[in-house]
Amino acid sequence: MKAFSTRTASLLLALTGGLLAAQPAWALLPIQHWTQPSGAKVWLVDSPGIPMVDVQVAFDAGSRRDPAEQSGLASAVALMASKGVLASGDAPAQDENALGEAWADLGASFGAGADDDGFSYALRSLTEPDLLARATRLAARQIAEPSWPQDIWQRERARWSAAIKEADTRPATIAAKAFSAAVYGGHPYGQQTSEATLARIDVSAMQAFHRKLINACGARVSIVGALNRAQADELVNQLLAPLQAHDAAARPAGAACPQQPALPEVPALASARTIDIPFASAQAHVLIGQPGITRRDPDFLAVMVGNHILGGGGFTSRLMEQVREKRGLSYSVYSTFSPGLHAGAFQIGLQTRSDQAPEATKVSQQVLADFVAKGPTAAELRAAKDNLVGGFALRIDSNRKLLSNVANIAWNDLPLDYLEHWTKRVEALTASEVRAAMARMLQPERMVTLVVGGSKP
Repeated sequence: MKAFSTRTASLLLALTGGLLAAQPAWALLPIQHWTQPSGAKVWLVDSPGIPMVDVQVAFDAGSRRDPAEQSGLASAVALMASKGVLASGDAPAQDENALGEAWADLGASFGAGADDDGFSYALRSLTEPDLLARATRLAARQIAEPSWPQDIWQRERARWSAAIKEADTRPATIAAKAFSAAVYGGHPYGQQTSEATLARIDVSAMQAFHRKLINACGARVSIVGALNRAQADELVNQLLAPLQAHDAAARPAGAACPQQPALPEVPALASARTIDIPFASAQAHVLIGQPGITRRDPDFLAVMVGNHILGGGGFTSRLMEQVREKRGLSYSVYSTFSPGLHAGAFQIGLQTRSDQAPEATKVSQQVLADFVAKGPTAAELRAAKDNLVGGFALRIDSNRKLLSNVANIAWNDLPLDYLEHWTKRVEALTASEVRAAMARMLQPERMVTLVVGGSKP
């Protein structure tokens, strides 16, 4: 008889999320860090109050590693992680339906995903020993031994291609793709998945990508939950054991962990560029921006605060006040940075009536130029600090949110006490520091300005 029924396990796993929200002090527990003999690096927050654990296993295998002609490859590998596993020892092969039933039976969850920089697997389970052991074994098989069913890939590729074709009829998609191409140029961040690139992705390409880039020695494992260091270390051993065995078989004994080649940085824009794309719609989509900041940049917090004041703070931001409140040119306007291992895009975005697009664009550009030149007022800075520091608890009020923060520390090699000192560092920022950081990051005279719209529907 199982220690927990499926219903009991699922209910307990759901309840733990709410319980954790009532214990924000857990976020202040220290982060432990060590490197396993395999080379895998581990970050752990031991939170013993609730019998659950969240795990993220990340690799340097994001879409920036996709060949340009096969853009979408990393995401395809992530998609196929849930579509079946090979037989292993006494364990039979399982298709996507059997995997779904197995995870439901465990009351646990597992998935894979890819972004610009990284590829990751995420496991959530109760820590009841039998359940966790079974969940870990199943996750380990999905990481190391996907079955790559050809018929399933053909089905998923057809669905994906149809979704791209439909999305390409929308002005927002047209704007986003054209803006990305203009800001990033030939950098991998600017690559676009299309029907053509998907057509070039087959099972052998996914297998080669997985074999080359998903290596146990290169794993960065972040853990938040009711496990001590010894238990967490053993969990990682079990989770990566099949992958490590595959790695050992593929490389000579004693060979170093393969290092991926360095990629070029995103080039700065040399001059301003205006792009007008006609589209039959009542609303024009306006995007203004340039390459921005890396996540590891020491100015990150100052830029985060500056952007909150400029356009990231919703109705309290300068852009919202000038574009919406004072002139009624747009229902919403925002600014955002997308920092990564390379300089992600800075972007101002809004929608407005086509006949108002020139004025809305001009006002947004002027607000940006004024902010970069003069920085925030004392009142704006105080309000931004109050909002960000006051909302800090909401950034870490669940296991998943806390795991996301730990994974951010792991991925970007931030100090282990980064969260502990976050509010103090934000509070210590001065208006001159914020102004200087924004001025270093942004060059209003050298930005892409893109407008999609301008013709009647």
